Amino acid sequence: MNDTTEPPRIRIALFGAGNRGMGAYGAYVLRRPDLARVVAVADPRSDRLQDAGHQHGLDPRHLYPGWEELLAAETELDAVIIATPDPLHLQPALAAIERGVSILLEKPICPTEAEIQVLQDASRAHGSDITVAHVLRYTPFFLQIRQLLDRGAIGRLQTLRHTEHIAYWHFAHSYVRGNWRRLADASPMILAKACHDLDIIRWFVGAPCVALSSFGALAHFTWQNAPDGATDRCDGGCKVERSCPYSAPRIYLEKLPPQNRWPHTMVALDPSPAALAQALHEGPYGRCVYMCDNDVADSQVVSMRFANGVSATLNVSAFTGENTRTVHLMGSHGEITGNFNQNEITVTDFRTDEVTRIQLSLPADGYHGGGDDGIMADFLGRAQQRLRHTQVGPALTSLQESLDSHIMAFAAERSRRSGETILLRT
Repeated sequence: MNDTTEPPRIRIALFGAGNRGMGAYGAYVLRRPDLARVVAVADPRSDRLQDAGHQHGLDPRHLYPGWEELLAAETELDAVIIATPDPLHLQPALAAIERGVSILLEKPICPTEAEIQVLQDASRAHGSDITVAHVLRYTPFFLQIRQLLDRGAIGRLQTLRHTEHIAYWHFAHSYVRGNWRRLADASPMILAKACHDLDIIRWFVGAPCVALSSFGALAHFTWQNAPDGATDRCDGGCKVERSCPYSAPRIYLEKLPPQNRWPHTMVALDPSPAALAQALHEGPYGRCVYMCDNDVADSQVVSMRFANGVSATLNVSAFTGENTRTVHLMGSHGEITGNFNQNEITVTDFRTDEVTRIQLSLPADGYHGGGDDGIMADFLGRAQQRLRHTQVGPALTSLQESLDSHIMAFAAERSRRSGETILLRT
């Protein structure tokens, strides 16, 4: 007999009401109230908490300054989305595992290998369902390339080159002025930014990495490179502000017209021109990029060898104009090139000399090329199946499936610091 009952609406608790918690996942729930509803939110910032409560129509008693208070008070939850800062993933994840709810965990999993091991042990002991937010696997662009590989469009994959073009303004926003600028407060750049990319490389190759080497440094965004006439803030009488590509007023008020979405909502919750100007005058996003307290690398290259003989390189750089990812996969019988931001893929078949250009449609909503919406649709669908006591297999980006990318990132950072090639256990 077919089950004709309506699928249950998933009751979600948000841990973290920032750009990812509200801007990506909470926004999806607002667009799909038929699938889920946010029933409680935890965030230490009262402005974000009140804004989340307003958007989701929550009574103030369901708004909490911390996830501990939320879990102690809320007894009817089906799923938890953990979008707290990187160093604050482990404890809320362990508590959610104990509650037996479905978990969407923002990447990186945890900032240290020891914490990841603790989480993995707890997940195995409880048989928990954890989806890691490696959203690129859910994009039409990367799914299309994986399908091309699976059907042998370029023969056997031999080597690949993957480049993450962070864009100069994006890097300045997140990794010089922003939340991911310091190792002590977040994670190495190769983990915080590029575990996405290492995950995609691992997924394409289909085998574990056995050796890698990495080079990179904080080369440009230091006080030694400050131009003559620079001041500690862009609006503090800086003599080169109008000619500096990293000028905060230029980036947030001119290059990127103010709008109610990232990155402006990271600068000011009310992203009006007046509020942005005040935030740039008073807050961290108005600082000179050469006089911040940042210490993460601004460029890094990783060379990898995999157990099946495939090799790969990853190049992550702040110094690009376009904010995108490009790929070049070279196989025994063809090659694939692609530009993620443009949603363009080109396939060359050496056997026929045929060149096929694939233009994918751009997603209407969400970030990461449709990946945010894709992972939420999958996560909520799996949560509904669990509520119906239907057997559910592992997620495309389960905790176990996501471990290798993090192992590679930690090894790359060790190699960057030591200058040595790192051998990995398979």
